[in-house]
Amino acid sequence: MTTPERATNFVDTDAALLPLIERYVAPEDRALLLPLVDRLGADVATRLTDAADLADKNPPQLRSYDRSGERIDAIDFHPAYDELAEAAFEDYALAAISHRPVHGWTQTPPHLAKYVLSHLFVQAEFGIGCPVNMTDAAARTLKMFGDPERFGEVIERLTSTDPRDRLTGAMFMTEISGGTDIAQTETIAEPEGDDWKLTGRKWFASNASADVILTLARFPGGEPDSTRGVGLFMVPRLRPDGSRNSYTIDRLKDKLGTKSMASGEVTLNGAYAVQVGQLDRGFRQMAEMVNTSRLSNAMRASALMRRGITEATSWARARVVFGKRLVEQPLMQLTLLSMQVEAEAGLGMVFYCADTLQQADSGDAQAKQLIRVLTPIAKHYLCKRARVVTGEAMEVLGGNGYIEDWPMARVVRDAHLGSIWEGSSNVIALDVLRCMRQFAAHELVAEVMSAKLSGLPAPYAADAQWLTAHWASLVTRGQRILAADGASGEALMGRYTDALARAALASLLLEQAAYEGNEERGYRKLLVASVYIALLRDPDAELPAGVLAAADDVIAGNPVPLSIASSVSEGSAVDVDHLTGDMAGSR
Repeated sequence: MTTPERATNFVDTDAALLPLIERYVAPEDRALLLPLVDRLGADVATRLTDAADLADKNPPQLRSYDRSGERIDAIDFHPAYDELAEAAFEDYALAAISHRPVHGWTQTPPHLAKYVLSHLFVQAEFGIGCPVNMTDAAARTLKMFGDPERFGEVIERLTSTDPRDRLTGAMFMTEISGGTDIAQTETIAEPEGDDWKLTGRKWFASNASADVILTLARFPGGEPDSTRGVGLFMVPRLRPDGSRNSYTIDRLKDKLGTKSMASGEVTLNGAYAVQVGQLDRGFRQMAEMVNTSRLSNAMRASALMRRGITEATSWARARVVFGKRLVEQPLMQLTLLSMQVEAEAGLGMVFYCADTLQQADSGDAQAKQLIRVLTPIAKHYLCKRARVVTGEAMEVLGGNGYIEDWPMARVVRDAHLGSIWEGSSNVIALDVLRCMRQFAAHELVAEVMSAKLSGLPAPYAADAQWLTAHWASLVTRGQRILAADGASGEALMGRYTDALARAALASLLLEQAAYEGNEERGYRKLLVASVYIALLRDPDAELPAGVLAAADDVIAGNPVPLSIASSVSEGSAVDVDHLTGDMAGSR
């Protein structure tokens, strides 16, 4: 058996990454970011990937008691996980980078720096992304809603890269009664002096050994059966006097994926807690943390797709079947090209959302509304697509893809979590509907995306024209959903959310293609955008043989002639297989 060549730097395997950084990141920030990206890309492909494989095979263990019989609720991690945590929190400052100057910046780096670095890191290890993300989001939430004097030290330590005093954060929301209907929260908060004590059970608590926990609880006098009756509280692992807080980790979850990271069941036994923000606004305040986490879910989904393509392409270039390498065979070319355009579309959406979040945090009112709806749109679609693309990548490796000795089994297992974390897909789709009702979000997205398409020159104009008309039809479709009765409108939102996502991804791809063409980067991106749009228009579209033959060049980032890039709508050769049929989906 021919052994596929192992990547030595994951930056080199992603042709879409550097052009996006060039476009979205200002020159002064880019000068600091690019060396860091290159260093992490090499680290991820070698040391961190090896550590991730080892940590996955050696999951954390709960020690409820010490040898003297004292309750300690300690979680022991394999040294490989500790190595990953050190790299994420300290070496690359992934939880700190959105909050303080690091890596040579004299001011806080732009949000994109975090998302770019995290996108690379997750290609090695998905599980560590959860505690990193929740630590970052906890600091953001406490900054936004907490008393600066009360929470200043906690925020400082949540965003520290110093191993001697850094803290990690977590968000414990899910209870036995469920995690979606927050109004059914059963945990009770009782006043205790200036602070509170919490009693209840949290059923799915990821990063169970966190130092700082944000959680929800019902408070006296709050509205019953309403989110207005739920407050937001910070529960530290240690009380102010240094003693253990009054909660127990009852057991750890045996999960399908993210096995390196500890998720558990936690019982709060009158645990010391500090109120965060307004009591009756607890859910809305926690929603800020959740929405930030949802965007990170979309980013991680994109990263898993990229890792899958890296593995599949490496295999297809090395494996010889019927006298030809797999990468030279038309059906495999179509499979790889289909996966590639999906991953590039996802990465473009992540970049755009991160940039929009930056504008929103800078006070742009429209950007604030836009990121509010783009986040659930991106999470809904990309997390589902990650399951499909990583599954296809596993299939490319054949039996080896299914074996735990190779990375794809772990990647596929991890890919299934994104659609569950921070709200399952149906919950997310209904959140998009909520945005539509509150501020006509579908009209806003259509307006912004159509503006990006306006005035694009040849050879982008034809696709731009079709997409503009498509956006108009999506607005009309959204109006019908809003006019329908509640049950009918809700039932339509899953497919409609995906339709909004696909149109947004196509628009961003085409805009990026025009940018790269204008910057004399050639027409590789035009081919990616044109294939994506062709399959959006018609899931049974036929692609010219020349386009399929260019698949490996597209993945490798090699130049593509304009004649090939612009031939998608003219050619006819191969029926689109089941992956590309799934890509367009039911409409």
